[in-house]
Amino acid sequence: MAASFAVLGYYGREIYRQAPPIPERVITTSGKVLFTGQNIKDGQNVWQSTGGQQVGTVWGHGSYVAPDWSADFLHRESEWLLAHWAKVDHGVENYADLGAEDQAALKARLKGEIRSNTYNADTGDLVVSELRAEAIAAVSEHYKKLYGGDASLDELREAYAIPKGVLPDAARRDDLTAFYFWAAWACGTNRPGTEITYTNNWPPEPLIDNRPTAAILVWSVLSFIVLLAGIGALSWYYVVEKARAEEDPPVPERDPSLAFDPTPSMKATLKYFWVVMALIVTQVGMGAVTAHYAVEGSGFYGIPLAEVLPYAVTRTWHTQLAIFWIATAFLATGLFLAPAVVGREPKFQRLGVNALFGALLVIVVGTLFGTWYGTRQKMGLEMNFWFGHQGYEYVDLGRFWQIFLFIGLFIWLFLMGRGLWPAMRKPGPNRHLLALFSISCVAIALFYGAGLMWGRQTNLAIAEYWRWWLVHLWVEGFFEVFTTVVIAFLFARLQLVKVRTATAAVLFATSIFLSGGIIGTFHHLYFTGTPTAVLALGAVFSALEVVPLVLIGFEAYGNLSVSRVQGWVAGYRWPVYCFVAVAFWNLVGAGLFGFLINPPIALYYMQGLNTTAVHGHTALFGVYGMLAIGLMLFCLKGMAVRNIWKTSVLKFAFWSINIGLALMVLLSDLPRGVLQAWASVNDGMWMARSAEFTQTNLMDTLRWLRVIGDTIFAVGVLSLGWFVLGLKAGWSVAGPLDRDVERDTPKGENEIEEH
Repeated sequence: MAASFAVLGYYGREIYRQAPPIPERVITTSGKVLFTGQNIKDGQNVWQSTGGQQVGTVWGHGSYVAPDWSADFLHRESEWLLAHWAKVDHGVENYADLGAEDQAALKARLKGEIRSNTYNADTGDLVVSELRAEAIAAVSEHYKKLYGGDASLDELREAYAIPKGVLPDAARRDDLTAFYFWAAWACGTNRPGTEITYTNNWPPEPLIDNRPTAAILVWSVLSFIVLLAGIGALSWYYVVEKARAEEDPPVPERDPSLAFDPTPSMKATLKYFWVVMALIVTQVGMGAVTAHYAVEGSGFYGIPLAEVLPYAVTRTWHTQLAIFWIATAFLATGLFLAPAVVGREPKFQRLGVNALFGALLVIVVGTLFGTWYGTRQKMGLEMNFWFGHQGYEYVDLGRFWQIFLFIGLFIWLFLMGRGLWPAMRKPGPNRHLLALFSISCVAIALFYGAGLMWGRQTNLAIAEYWRWWLVHLWVEGFFEVFTTVVIAFLFARLQLVKVRTATAAVLFATSIFLSGGIIGTFHHLYFTGTPTAVLALGAVFSALEVVPLVLIGFEAYGNLSVSRVQGWVAGYRWPVYCFVAVAFWNLVGAGLFGFLINPPIALYYMQGLNTTAVHGHTALFGVYGMLAIGLMLFCLKGMAVRNIWKTSVLKFAFWSINIGLALMVLLSDLPRGVLQAWASVNDGMWMARSAEFTQTNLMDTLRWLRVIGDTIFAVGVLSLGWFVLGLKAGWSVAGPLDRDVERDTPKGENEIEEH
């Protein structure tokens, strides 16, 4: 970890040093000022206030309905220049009407115009030709009309799911176009002294010869070699370790949990899980509305919903709520387990759990309101940064709410620490597993602080570096470690595995995962204004991330074996089945679909397409969502271990959720992503994201096909909510465990399946 973070930090410094510069002024050769650096910075804040990465993408990061604004601006500017030269030099209206030789000559001129770096680091001025200034003005006028109320672009707004008049202030529209120009300039302009643009020649744009670099091709091949070598090494290790493996202990005759009654603070976590279910249902509802906006940009089956909840807001809530409910389930699980480790709880622990619950509610409600109100354009740009919509995917909440959440995580850490400390002081094999548990808790609280490392007008390349510290390291990294420890601890507590075996397994899994995962953060940063070394490191280490997932079947088989044990263990069947599903989606969603887009050559053509959505849904919900549901069910079982569950509804929910997730990906997202990738390779990223391509009949049909998977998935989520509600209302409980069964559990099962 120390070595990995040293590499991450060193090249983070290089990103600061080599980020695309924001000029003091953008001027013409005659000295006319087009924009200032402050216009560009303010334009970035305007973009954030409209939803930022939740409405289209910049440098490939964001949502998938509107275009990538950087690729779109670059292509429109290039087309304008070619059309102008075709008319002036050859007397034809369209560049496409020229012969091959004339087209080649104009393309060479365009390449010299766009790719030449005319930024003067000494003066801070970026100088453009008078003609290019006209092209910039023409493209900027298009965006001003788009974000304004021009009726001629109503159809295009509908395709982009952008409300009419989303930016009523003309000054804000001016600043927005300045930011879009700068983002496109970084994509088309070579770094000083090189033939490669600031974004490593991304996006694919044939008009200016933006093509994959040698580094993209070479490091993609090397990443495959590293993947194969890693799989071979890990397979050898598994064979060797299998010979040394210890036998699991015999299953106890009765559930060890029966000897321990939940403490007041453990019972107090019940309301966390109620909120988790409420947030899941809300998130799925927002996902349905968001998906429908791709078909009907300003309405929901004829209802003008976009007037109140535009696409930018529903997608923000959809992604943000996913983080909230998954994190809440993990935090509640920690609070539930801490007293169970010691067998008692410190004074006022219940008060602390309730206080933290109140704080989390305030954060969730404040964030949802702030991100909605921020897009109303009624806040100043600085106020929007603090309380409104920051515009960065998964961390859209205002800075005030980020700080509030950061403090809340340390309150959680304090509650965990005081609960675990008495057990940590006792000698014995449990100390090692508890030490790993404690370290993972510290990491969860500490690494959220990466979200505070950028400012309101930080260069986008630098903000992206820190954003992926949060999204990749915090969510995909240390929450993964936490859940690995928690699952091992749960099985050890139920005496289904030896503590020593569980500890060794956790250490090994954590080491393997983080060895690739920490530096693997760079695979998100290939094309975000970073140096080539970031691309090389990201390619190699992101391949290593996939290595342990290839052999995830061992974990799945182990969990499945546990679920099939009869007697009292059968009462934990469906929580354990959730962990089996996690192993499956780890292989498919994080492994196969993740590696589909991870090599630089793949991501070069696929970044920002629906192939990314395939990985996002199957990895975030399939892995972390199912983990959270499994942990929630374990805790709910632990709160009333003597109750017998009626699990027919739970069984239906489990299969509906997993089948629905598979269908929404296989019937809709994946085919759309593959078709877009084809267009990106043939014509460029601008085409793959354009309304001209995404609004074809075939793409429209594929979007509608997602209704099948979405409906099955949503029914499964509602069924899960019905089951959880029934644990309190009574319809999910068959009655208390019979005392005879409690004494001799193997003769009965701690669950009932109704057929």
